[in-house]
Amino acid sequence: MSPLPDDPTAGARAGCPKRMVFGPCGGVRDDGRCEVAEHACVFLAPPLPRWTDTTPVAPAPRPGGLLERARSRPVVLADLTVAPFDPASVRSVVRTLGPVSDGLLVGEHQGRPDLPPTLMAQEVLAAGGRPWTTLACRDRNRLVLEQELAGLAAVGVDGVLCVTGDGRRTGVRSEVTSVFDLDGTRLTALATAAGLSAAVPESPDAPPVPQRPDRVAEKQRAGAQLCVLNHVGSAARLAEFLAAARAAGATLPFIAAVAVYTDERSARVLQRFPGLHLDDDQVERVLAAPDTVAAGIEAAVTEARALLAVPGVVGVNLSGLASASGEERAAAVKAEVATRIREGVG
Repeated sequence: MSPLPDDPTAGARAGCPKRMVFGPCGGVRDDGRCEVAEHACVFLAPPLPRWTDTTPVAPAPRPGGLLERARSRPVVLADLTVAPFDPASVRSVVRTLGPVSDGLLVGEHQGRPDLPPTLMAQEVLAAGGRPWTTLACRDRNRLVLEQELAGLAAVGVDGVLCVTGDGRRTGVRSEVTSVFDLDGTRLTALATAAGLSAAVPESPDAPPVPQRPDRVAEKQRAGAQLCVLNHVGSAARLAEFLAAARAAGATLPFIAAVAVYTDERSARVLQRFPGLHLDDDQVERVLAAPDTVAAGIEAAVTEARALLAVPGVVGVNLSGLASASGEERAAAVKAEVATRIREGVG
């Protein structure tokens, strides 16, 4: 039986273009503006929406998977960046990243569609990777989300990252509607009830900052077993956020985001993304270095080690484009970062 009411819009906050019940999303801009519309986010002011339904029973971690490994040592989750609709690219990148990563995060991008999630998961599994598949509510109604969850459970993914989905930018596929039957928190409950290990995102520095730690606790009550955080400017800021999340009642493990960039494009894409903060001085030092690739790798490894020292952090997510020189080069950069992280904590 579904843990959600029959009406997907029941309880949606008036004025939210994403029809969220459990907002705000992670894309609220620094000045409090909505990611999608030119007005203030309607979730800026309390009260924070609370999960009052029964918490679905979470499945045991998959043997040998990221959650099980995280119980004994720090783990590395790497963003999977591949050429769209190209199984050969998936196989090639997974061959590079899979052996040095504990999980591969398959993304869902508003301006870069790709193979359906279940099919993509099958390709990653066949190539020897352990996929954590991002499932977004932007482009699928509830029925299709339920179908994808059933498919992902059947093929045996390690877990699913449940997100509301970022808004489609102006001029990107203007003929395509956005659905938003559900939000990420309600999708988390469906995923857990479907027998999947559910991860959730959170953006510690997106407004309203004071509500973000409590949101993690509410997502855990909806069934989340893991929280994958967006970028913050420093390890001290991350420690502050995790302490507040623990005080709010969150007991789940956290994976911290490490910015991986080695050139102008890969750095600026991260800096422009709403809801996250980088160490901008560090970015400029990398871009001014004689060898930006070596400097970018060193910066990512240094950041990873600092974040892994924060209590409550069980692993890092190698996040970002990594390189503007193509998917193969980006995979090699991330593989080098992953290898050096694992060597440093082994």
